[in-house]
Amino acid sequence: MKIPGAAAAFGVRTRLVLAFLLVAAVGAVTTAALTYREARSAVLERAQDTAVASFREEVERFVPGLPLDRESVRWELYDIAARSKPHPWIVFAEYGSVRVSSGDRPVSGVLTGELRRAARTSPHGSFQRVVKDGRAYLTIGMPVMTRVVAGGGAVPSGLVLFAVMPMANEEADIDALVTAARDGALPGLAVALVPALFAARSVLRPVRELRQAAHSMGGGRLDTRITVRGRDEMADLARTFNSSAARLEHSVQELRDAGARARRFASDVSHELRTPLAGMLAVTDVLDEDAGTLDPDTARAVRLISAETGKLAALVEDLMEMSRFDARAAGLNTDEVDAAEAVRRTLSGRQWQDRVRAELPEGVRIRLDPRRFDVIVANLVGNALHHGAEPVTVRLSSRAGALITEVRDSGPGIAPDALPNIFDRFYKADSARSRSSGSGLGLAITQENVRLHGGTIRAENTPGGALFTVELPFDGPASRCGVPDGPAAAHGEVAGTGPGRTEATA
Repeated sequence: MKIPGAAAAFGVRTRLVLAFLLVAAVGAVTTAALTYREARSAVLERAQDTAVASFREEVERFVPGLPLDRESVRWELYDIAARSKPHPWIVFAEYGSVRVSSGDRPVSGVLTGELRRAARTSPHGSFQRVVKDGRAYLTIGMPVMTRVVAGGGAVPSGLVLFAVMPMANEEADIDALVTAARDGALPGLAVALVPALFAARSVLRPVRELRQAAHSMGGGRLDTRITVRGRDEMADLARTFNSSAARLEHSVQELRDAGARARRFASDVSHELRTPLAGMLAVTDVLDEDAGTLDPDTARAVRLISAETGKLAALVEDLMEMSRFDARAAGLNTDEVDAAEAVRRTLSGRQWQDRVRAELPEGVRIRLDPRRFDVIVANLVGNALHHGAEPVTVRLSSRAGALITEVRDSGPGIAPDALPNIFDRFYKADSARSRSSGSGLGLAITQENVRLHGGTIRAENTPGGALFTVELPFDGPASRCGVPDGPAAAHGEVAGTGPGRTEATA
């Protein structure tokens, strides 16, 4: 199954490493973010608490004289600012319309209206962190209280003091934390790459072994097994694979043994039948010659026995031919021949010249086994004559480095449901004609002979009838030569062209 999308562009190893690094990156970023938040809060709160507590003490000690004198208040502010901590303050005083500060300007631009309102209404004051022009400040507002002797309490005097403390040092510390987290994340990911590769390798090793084992089994080595390691899921998969491979090897071996027994049986039966059939054919030849001198009933019986004996002899020769293919004993005795002349010899040898129209270009030479090529042409032409309709056309041509042999009849064609099985052994297109002259081996023998030459054969229906096309490569297995095969047919018939032919058309 193909993996759609971008995942198809990466292998499992790459995706495992990327997933491992992604988890490491998410963990590092999350840890850094939480650490940054907690550290930032701790840094800011420490500086904030120190400044607020210190400023409150200074405000509580400050007892201004009334009426207020601007210069005396300024000197008091200088004194308060001198004792500022943890960082220097700039102290501002506001009383009605009076504005005094320990700095160059009497009014600060970072003091907000919200802080002023909170400082005037709350006896404990208030504070804010303010960022202006990219810089952070801590602003504190405290009302100056006037004690009332009679009641023993204190009331706001109307004078409010403000402290503005730059937090540049805290911001620098926070920036250092961010830099440290960023600089530590990249080496962390690089270090995480090593266990990622190791984990991917440990996960993929059994997968690679499984792939190699499956490839080996696909190549025919059914005894392939995988080494089982551990007790995890991959070990269970390896045990399942080994169990399935063992059952498959056992089943295939049983099928091979059964096939070998069947081929040996067919070969042995065919060999055993040849000798008595040879004697029977000799007797039937004599009887055929004397049939005219016999009474009609005896003559019909003699001719029937002779015909059936000939069919049996052709079937035995076809079976022996198939057994040679199954046993890989069939070979090629090649020679360079003129393709047109080879086809003409096939047609004239069976006296088909007047029934078959031949389109044979001259000068086409190819190296092949003449006897097997004769079997191919004779089987296809005989099939067309017996199960198609005349005229039958044989046409030779060459294209794309191959000799093309086409045999076309003028019959009704092949039934569509029969086309996929037309080259199967003992297959007949019309099951109702089970006692017809064909045994169902002719086209199977033809296909085996074509394959032996490294070619292909196909059957199809055309508007004019059935068409069989054979392609034999000019550069095919011309050097493959085997031991000469025995005679392919009895009574001068080529294997598959006589009674043992497959019925190809319906």
